[in-house]
Amino acid sequence: MAASVDEATSTAGERRRWRALVVLSIGQLMVVLDSTVVNVALPTIERQLHFSPASLAWVVNSYLITFGGLLLLGGRLGDLIGRKRLFLIGLAAFSATSLLCGLSTSAGVLVSARFLQGVAAALLSSMVLGSLSPMFPDPKERTRALSVFGAVTIGGAALGLPLGGALTELLSWHWIFFINIPIGAATFVLSARLLDSHAGLGIRAGADILGALLVTTAPMLVVYALVETSTKGWGSIETTTLFLIALALVAVFAAVESRVRTPLIPLRVFKNRSLVRANLVRLIFPMGAFGLNFLGSQFLQHVLGYSPLRTGLAILPNSAAIAFISLVVVPNVIRRTGAKPLVLTGLVLMSSGLLWLARAPVHSGYCADILPSTLLIGTGLGLVFTPSVGIAMSNVPPADAGLGSGMTNVSVQMGGSLGVALLASLSAARTAHLFAHGVARTTALAGGFHLGFLVAAACPAVAFVAAVLLLQSRGAAIEAEDMARAEALTIVE
Repeated sequence: MAASVDEATSTAGERRRWRALVVLSIGQLMVVLDSTVVNVALPTIERQLHFSPASLAWVVNSYLITFGGLLLLGGRLGDLIGRKRLFLIGLAAFSATSLLCGLSTSAGVLVSARFLQGVAAALLSSMVLGSLSPMFPDPKERTRALSVFGAVTIGGAALGLPLGGALTELLSWHWIFFINIPIGAATFVLSARLLDSHAGLGIRAGADILGALLVTTAPMLVVYALVETSTKGWGSIETTTLFLIALALVAVFAAVESRVRTPLIPLRVFKNRSLVRANLVRLIFPMGAFGLNFLGSQFLQHVLGYSPLRTGLAILPNSAAIAFISLVVVPNVIRRTGAKPLVLTGLVLMSSGLLWLARAPVHSGYCADILPSTLLIGTGLGLVFTPSVGIAMSNVPPADAGLGSGMTNVSVQMGGSLGVALLASLSAARTAHLFAHGVARTTALAGGFHLGFLVAAACPAVAFVAAVLLLQSRGAAIEAEDMARAEALTIVE
């Protein structure tokens, strides 16, 4: 009798854990969707809210900057006040800020709401794996759970493109944000019932709020300066001053981290060469890789005349390639080749795909000009993402595992936000120059996008050089283990 009661209790507990995994995955799915779903709607948002071509970057970057900048702080706050409590706070805040985004009637209101949404996303996302891992103490079960979580996350990135196009075309762009509200409400109720409580250390244990503000403000100023270069130029006093202030904030951040009791990023981690070098590569290549969704969606709609839904479907093979390479190819190939060859191959493919887009004519054919580039870029991203995390985490001690994995996520988010601002500014300036010299509007737009794609292609190329010079191989078998450990610690981008 006692044995049957224990067995029933164990079965009920197991069911509860897997249901909780579904809830956590839905929470992460919401965050991932809002990183991708907005790209397809950008041309419509630009037209209806009267954004300039360069300032449109803020719709993406206001989310990415606060999301990336506050991820590490979110992890610390979860340790202090409890993971379940912070997850619920983040979920409620994400739903509320999604409502604000959807109700926006001006460019300034939307950008402000996206800043707040990024804050909520950081709180929500930082708690997902922190809550998931303790639920599955058995290594085999944890591996299965992480596989499900990874598949849902990557699938969400793929779903965001056609979903954003369908909502924008059939309803309005406002619904790409409104859709989060019923999902968030249902997830909140289920999370309150299914997630185990975690007491936390107490707020008096301390959190580096100042460090988080500095690490968010510095890239924000750089992004603002990059956006403004399209009208004020690179050598203007305003642009130079903003860059200098951002650099000064980085110096202040380093000083703060060397003195506070609980630093956001302890300076000792920068002595870990593998972590720093791999994160440098992960900072550079997203500056170009993020250009496909941002510039590509505008090129397809403004130049080729695609609808939002057709645009989402056109870019979908990119996400499908990322998912297939990440989940199927990389785990099998890395045991034979090691991580570095995969990273180098992926960077070459990314540059090649972006160069392919840079020569796409005004009357491009999808199969000849668009599809090959999306497949090349997606394959490249799939080969780079997880292996580069494995290299970054290869020499990180267990005590710093959470910090190291957080840094690998932050580097990609910050690199992407800087890249979007740079590409938006250069593309807008080139288009304005061509239009001022009598070039037809569509041709001028194409010329601006072509320059943006060229600069985007240069970023993975620079990352390739950095990877050749800086990344070290540790043997295929060891790096396969590093990658498996990294997958268990790192939120899927």
